[in-house]
Amino acid sequence: MNKRYKLSEVTKELVMVAQGIDKAELVIKNGNLINVNTGEILENIDVAITHGRIALVGNADHTIGENTKIIDATGLYISPGFMDGHIHVESSMLSVKEYAKAVIPHGTTTIYMDPHEIGNVLGVQGVKLMIEDGKDVPLRVYTAMPSCVPATPGFEDTGAFISAKDIEESMKWDTVAGLGEMMNFPGVLSGDDEMHKELIATLESNKTITGHYSMPETGMGLNAYIASGVRCCHESVRKEDAIAKMRLGMYVQLREGSAWHDVKETVRSITENNIDTRFATLVSDDTHPDTLITKGHMDHIVKRAIEEGVNPITAIQMVTINVADCFNMNRDLGSISPGKWADILLIKDLTKVQVDKVLINGELIAEKNKMCIHISKSNYPDFAKNTMNIGRTLDASDFEILAPSTKKDHALLNIMEIIEAKVGTYARKNSLPIINGVVKNDLSKDIIKAAVIERHNATGTMGKGFVTGFGLKDGAVASTVAHDSHNLLIVGTNDEDMALAGNTLAEVGGGMVAVKNGEIIALNPLPIAGLISEEDAETVSQSVAKLDSAWKKLGCELVSPFMTMALISLAVLPELRLTNRGLFDTVNFKKIDIFAE
Repeated sequence: MNKRYKLSEVTKELVMVAQGIDKAELVIKNGNLINVNTGEILENIDVAITHGRIALVGNADHTIGENTKIIDATGLYISPGFMDGHIHVESSMLSVKEYAKAVIPHGTTTIYMDPHEIGNVLGVQGVKLMIEDGKDVPLRVYTAMPSCVPATPGFEDTGAFISAKDIEESMKWDTVAGLGEMMNFPGVLSGDDEMHKELIATLESNKTITGHYSMPETGMGLNAYIASGVRCCHESVRKEDAIAKMRLGMYVQLREGSAWHDVKETVRSITENNIDTRFATLVSDDTHPDTLITKGHMDHIVKRAIEEGVNPITAIQMVTINVADCFNMNRDLGSISPGKWADILLIKDLTKVQVDKVLINGELIAEKNKMCIHISKSNYPDFAKNTMNIGRTLDASDFEILAPSTKKDHALLNIMEIIEAKVGTYARKNSLPIINGVVKNDLSKDIIKAAVIERHNATGTMGKGFVTGFGLKDGAVASTVAHDSHNLLIVGTNDEDMALAGNTLAEVGGGMVAVKNGEIIALNPLPIAGLISEEDAETVSQSVAKLDSAWKKLGCELVSPFMTMALISLAVLPELRLTNRGLFDTVNFKKIDIFAE
């Protein structure tokens, strides 16, 4: 890979090439420039590159020497590289290196990862492992340091704790671009000292605080949250939320991941209003490897915005210059301009967003959806692969939910209802049968059991409840991808299969599994922190496809059901969640009893 020069290191070299005194290392000729600075397309433009940076945009004939490489861009569009302003790499179940190999061919040249998944399991050590994994790849990997580990103190148990002091120290690291999503917005609004210390440390480092304001409230609370210094938010699910945030000067990150398809609704904030879109960006948040392979990454999300009526140039601004502005990095990134890093895409079809070539740092990295360079395999240490510690073998009786002695035949219970392709749940109440003092599932109502077992320190704590919306008719499924504490999460139609699913993941070091009638019908091992595979995207995608097929065999027809399941335990999203400590009302932020009466 070419060396990454700071602008201050190559000012003379750029000046000399721009004037033709010295010759460019590479020139892109005769392309149609997508000028995100002015929102226009300029025809027959050249781009001269040296030392990994852009020296000239215009007619570059005078910069061409006998050793200058030429790329003919006739008929192609020249675009800045796409940037993902909010992504959890762990949610792809890939190492950073394998993730880079999967997304670069789709035009992604920069990511801002928030590794709070591995942070909740392995703490600062885990974050450092991912940062190191991202150093030897052409993809520009920046980190938003996890802000909420644990996400909801007192509601759940994690494998680690990241303090405000840790945050302050991390702001000195070169590749840390800001603070990870501030999920504890109640703590921000209530003036919690620890939360505000994190905000202060980030602001004093002149870095970006990324947000997570998931409440459908756009008045006093949102104003207060933004006033604290939070710069962007990816949790808008309504057009009203998105436009309110932009009007208040917050960068709204319109999300389109594997399971969260929010662009269709949120982009209406742009298409139905004649507004300046400088505060609008597009992000993926969470993307499975099968999505990356079959649909793409940021190219797919840009295409989705265009399909919903966004002007193609505007959509590209939303993944380039707007993202660079959000992270205070527009000196180096975000546009095809003199002095910027030469992270450049050549696009064949603008409305279909067909990426033909990808250059990063002035080097051709991918062409026609294939990598042009080799990226070595990741190597994680043993301590990152020994994170399953439930302390004992699970038994079917562990999953029984005993009814109070006052209840005889039926009991009214608080039940979570999941919503397909959405991050929220509904808090419902429903009556379930009691047999021999034990509360039972009711498959006729699509109500099955859920359990979350602490798996980091063998505390033995276990939360039990009921969920509806999955449509399971048989078996059980389990996962150690269970946001955000990533304890052992199991849902199922019977206790025996639930126990087998849990014990299987304990044996393999974590991952995802589906069980039917005492047999394992699909398994995706994720040995690194119980979150990440050691395999490539194709291999993991095949495992995910088998899991998806297994879900269907069990009766579930949802899109990405494992991703929806993984949020059952995320106690920062409305309305009802289950953690290893029990059932929580996440609207009023309080623990509630499983029995509604």
